[in-house]
Amino acid sequence: MQTDPIELLTEDHRQIRRLFQEFRDAGDDTTRKKQLVDQMIEALTVHTYIENECMYPETRRLLPDLDDEVLESYEEHHVADVLCLELAAMSPDHDHFDAKTTVLMELVEHHIGEEEQEWFPKVRSGLSTEQLQTIGQRLAEMKETAPRKPTAPRALKKALDAVRA
Repeated sequence: MQTDPIELLTEDHRQIRRLFQEFRDAGDDTTRKKQLVDQMIEALTVHTYIENECMYPETRRLLPDLDDEVLESYEEHHVADVLCLELAAMSPDHDHFDAKTTVLMELVEHHIGEEEQEWFPKVRSGLSTEQLQTIGQRLAEMKETAPRKPTAPRALKKALDAVRA
């Protein structure tokens, strides 16, 4: 089981990027696009949940100098969560389906780039191996039981908490 949190999250990013590319390659195949969006929604719901519930709070606690970056990440996740909720309820032949999916992909790709190029190196250099392993273990455990749909009660609570923050 992967216990390095940065490796675990980077692997999620690779899977999400692969789904984005498959969506771009799907052309006019609305059935395939809907399947891919459903997979994106599940992957993003799990990923944002474990980051919001574990990685971000632990980073804020252990590395308070990264607080502004973490808060921005929470907000980017919130926007992604809202788009996932909307896409989950949308038919693939809706006029806005492709456009909304494109906006989601652009937002997430921007977020992933910031995390991998700026944030993850700061986290890796700021935390001990033991701290990283502890966070990674928690992330791996949470991933097993994380909500898979944006309409799941724990996922909705996360979205509502972001609105109230």
